[in-house]
Amino acid sequence: MKEFSILIGGKAGDGIDRAGVVINDLLNTLGYYQYVYREYPSIIRGGHTFSIIRASSDKVYCHRDQVDIVIAMNRETIDAHAGRLRDGGALLYDATEDKAAAPIIADGATIQAIPLQDILAAESAPPITRNSIMIGALARALGLEWTDASAVLTRRLPKSLPQNLAVARRGYDAASPVFMVPNLDRVALPVLTGNEALAMGLLQGGLDSYIAYPMTPTSSILHFLAEVAPLFGLKVVHPESEIGVILMALGASYTGDKVAVGTSGGGFCLMTEGFSFAAMAELPLVVVLGMRPGPSTGLPTYSSQTELGFALNAGQGEFSRLVVAPGDAEESFQWAQIALNMAAKHRVPVILLTDKNGGEGTYSFDVNEPTAIERYEAPPRDWSKVFKIDSYEHDETGLTTEDAAITKAMQDKRLAKTGPIASDLAACEPVKVYGDKEAATAIICWGSNKGVCVEAAAAFGWRVVQPVVLAPFPAAQFAEAMRGARLSIVVENNATGQLKKLLRLHDFTATESVRKYDGRAFSLEELSAALTAVKEASPV
Repeated sequence: MKEFSILIGGKAGDGIDRAGVVINDLLNTLGYYQYVYREYPSIIRGGHTFSIIRASSDKVYCHRDQVDIVIAMNRETIDAHAGRLRDGGALLYDATEDKAAAPIIADGATIQAIPLQDILAAESAPPITRNSIMIGALARALGLEWTDASAVLTRRLPKSLPQNLAVARRGYDAASPVFMVPNLDRVALPVLTGNEALAMGLLQGGLDSYIAYPMTPTSSILHFLAEVAPLFGLKVVHPESEIGVILMALGASYTGDKVAVGTSGGGFCLMTEGFSFAAMAELPLVVVLGMRPGPSTGLPTYSSQTELGFALNAGQGEFSRLVVAPGDAEESFQWAQIALNMAAKHRVPVILLTDKNGGEGTYSFDVNEPTAIERYEAPPRDWSKVFKIDSYEHDETGLTTEDAAITKAMQDKRLAKTGPIASDLAACEPVKVYGDKEAATAIICWGSNKGVCVEAAAAFGWRVVQPVVLAPFPAAQFAEAMRGARLSIVVENNATGQLKKLLRLHDFTATESVRKYDGRAFSLEELSAALTAVKEASPV
C-alpha cells in the first residue's frame, strides 16, 4: 500500500487523542510519513471527537475524506463516518453496537466487532483502556506481528494502567488481518504538531521568555515550553489575563530578553494597545496569533484564516511590522527563528499567524529541511546608564516631546524599518513556488492551506504560489513567482477573501477564489473538486 488512512472516533475524554499518538508511533516505526487531522468540541467530556491519520510512502500534508479503516469507539462514530469508508476497507467497532452497524457500511467492507466489554471484564481493566484494545485490533487488521506492535504499545501506553498491554493483546487476538502493510525499512522521522515545531523554532532562535494566557489553538505552545523550560533556562509565565501577558512581555523585552507571547483573536484584541506600545518604544516582540472562527468566541476549537486583516492593521498609528504565516511544521520551525531575530534586530513587533489546522495538525518533521538561521544578538547594554521607554511621542533618548520636527523625524524612523526588514527577508524565500513553475494556472495560498494546495495542484499539473511573508509584502518576489500565469485561484479559509484583497492593494489581481469558512480544513478530495469546477467554468 502506497498510502492509507485511519479514522478513530469517540467521545471527548475517552482518550481518542492519546490513541492517535500511539497509532502515529506504530506507523512511524514502519517508516511512513504522516499527517493527522483532528476535530474536537470545546468541552472536556462528551461530544464527538475524531482524528484522521494519513500515512504514505511520500510526504503528505493534508487529510482525505475517504479512509481505509474506521475505528469506532461508539455508535455516533459509525453514524458520522461510515460513509467515509472505502470499498474493501475495514470497520472495527464495539460489539455492543453489533445489531445496527452492518446495514450502513459500504459494499465490500470488512466488519469486525471487537468485544470491548468482555475484554475489560476479563482483565478487570478500567473503561479508559478501551482504546488500547482497539489499537491492538488495528495492529492485527494492518497485518502487523504482535512483537512489533507490543514494542510500540509498551513504550507509549501509560504505565499507570498495567492492564493496557494485556487488553491490547486481547484486542489483537479478537481481530483478523485485512491489509498487509509493509515495513518501508526507513529511518523514522519525528512526528510533531505545528505548534511543537514552532516552539522548537523559538528555542532555536534564542527565546528567553514565553508569556501566555492559554487560548486554543496556541495553548499547547505554552504547555510544551513550560515542560522543557528547565532544560533551556527559559522563563515561562502564565499571567492572569491577556493584558497582563502583553505588559509583562514588554517589561521582559525592555530588560533585553527575546520574548514571545501566544494568543488567539480574542486575546490579541486585548493586547493591541500593548502591541502599539512595542512599536512606539521600539521593543522587540513576537506574537503567535492562532486564528479561529469568529466573531467573538466563535468556534474555539476549530480553524479559520479570518485574522489576516486584523494582523496587518492591529494597533493605533502607523508603524513597521512583520507578519508571517508558516504553512507546515518545517516552516513553523524556520520562521519562528526568523521572526524572533527580525524582531530583535529591527526592534519591531512581529506576528506569526497560525491556526488550528496548522498548529494542532501533526506532521512527519524532517529536521534536515529547515534552513539554518543566523541568530541575532543585540550588543550588550551598559547597565550603568538609564534607558528610557515611553508610549508618548519621544526623542531618541526616550524623553517625551510634542515638538513637530521631532515628531516627524521619529515617525519616519519607525516607518523606515520596513525597507531593511524586507531586504533581510529576501534571502529567506518569502514567497515559495511548488509544482510546475511554468504552468499557466497558479493556485495562490497562505498558511495551513499550503499542503492541500500542493497535493491538489500536482494532479492538475499546476503551480502553487505561497506568500509566507504578508507584511512587508514581498511584491517583487510574488510578481516573479506569478510570471506567465493566466489563471490564478486564491484558496482561503475565510468568507471575504482577505488574501485576495491584500494582493489587490499591491496591484495583483487574482482571477478566481475558492473559499471555505465552516471551521474545517479542506480535504484533498474537496479542494480538488472545487478546483475542477473553477477550471471548467474558466474561459482561460
